[in-house]
Amino acid sequence: MSDFQTKLNKYAELAVKIGVNIQPGQALVINAPISAAEFVRLVAEKAYGVGASLVKVNWSDESITRQTFEHAAPEIFTKAPTWYAGEMTEFAENGAAVMAVISENPDALKGIDPERIANFQKTRGAALAKYRAYQMSDKISWNVIAVPSQPWADKVFPELPSEERVAQLWEAIFHTVRIDQEDPIAAWHEHLDNLENKANVLNAKKYKKLHYIAPGTDLTIELPKGHLWAQGDSINAKGHSFVANLPTEEVFTAPLKTGVNGVVSSTKPLSHGGNIIDNFSLTFENGKIVSVSAEKGQESLEHLISMDEGAKYLGEVALVPHHSPISESNILYYNTLFDENASNHLAIGMAYAFCLEGGKEMDEEQQIAHGLNSSVTHVDFMIGSGEMDIYGISEDGTREPVFLKGNWAF
Repeated sequence: MSDFQTKLNKYAELAVKIGVNIQPGQALVINAPISAAEFVRLVAEKAYGVGASLVKVNWSDESITRQTFEHAAPEIFTKAPTWYAGEMTEFAENGAAVMAVISENPDALKGIDPERIANFQKTRGAALAKYRAYQMSDKISWNVIAVPSQPWADKVFPELPSEERVAQLWEAIFHTVRIDQEDPIAAWHEHLDNLENKANVLNAKKYKKLHYIAPGTDLTIELPKGHLWAQGDSINAKGHSFVANLPTEEVFTAPLKTGVNGVVSSTKPLSHGGNIIDNFSLTFENGKIVSVSAEKGQESLEHLISMDEGAKYLGEVALVPHHSPISESNILYYNTLFDENASNHLAIGMAYAFCLEGGKEMDEEQQIAHGLNSSVTHVDFMIGSGEMDIYGISEDGTREPVFLKGNWAF
């Protein structure tokens, strides 16, 4: 077996045993592009090997997706995909795990009417509301993992000969998920323990607010009473651990919906809906986005925050040190799964219920009453840099550094 095949096998094993952590008798649903078929077949093999009852794969194709957005009848994008939503909800209700394998070209939908994309995302998000509630409250195990494609590798490594780019992106991904270590699974357990230690410190602090200061950023974020800082691994309704993102370098919580004020500027491009949004800033008043500006992708950004009322508010606050492996690689992935783990970031849209004491057991109305945001979307964007300071402000007004020059102050 070649070195690459050995690493690919370890990657598939990591996805199954650490990512979704398949249990005997559990079904696995995989949403994946056809370009990732070799990896998906390996994942299915590993999942059945640990006792999965079923591996169900929903295939997609980027070329067909673009053709659909270019040529399909307009009403297609406002017609709810009830069949798909019903299937996903049924799988979730029966305890299935869900894995998303991503391999997208960051410019896949460049030039497509942003309104078509926004209508599709809004309609799909609303149809999947029940399933999303299961996911956002950790009722099920779920995971997002990436596989290179030629268009994506071309975007990340344009300076390399074309034939070398995919292999280079594979190596970069293997490094970020610790596949290049002797025992990747043991390395992940150690990494998750380190993240948990940071979350424990923050949970003991019980800050009332965080104040972000950096070039183009002066933002205060209030945190709800009973907020909880979480990290890489979560526990599903049956008590089994899983890691939603491979890789992950963050600790995160939910903001108070109405407690965000000031301006924040992006530090990395956001690939969203097949388009790039870059060099943008958001201004908040009492939690709500009241103005946006972007050097690139202004229309896409405006459509994003107009998906529903909740898309005008934040749902996540995440801390990632500038001295993290992905950041120090100096690779811009044009993919949120990776770029968010190289930078402090925020998320527009829905909050995670598990970031609030008792949140998993609350219904949506109760979560909203406790200060969490609800939306059909959840989109992370990167704001961190080596020039960012973050201060924690306690209930009594005491102020202390959490991040200095982009890194942990404790």
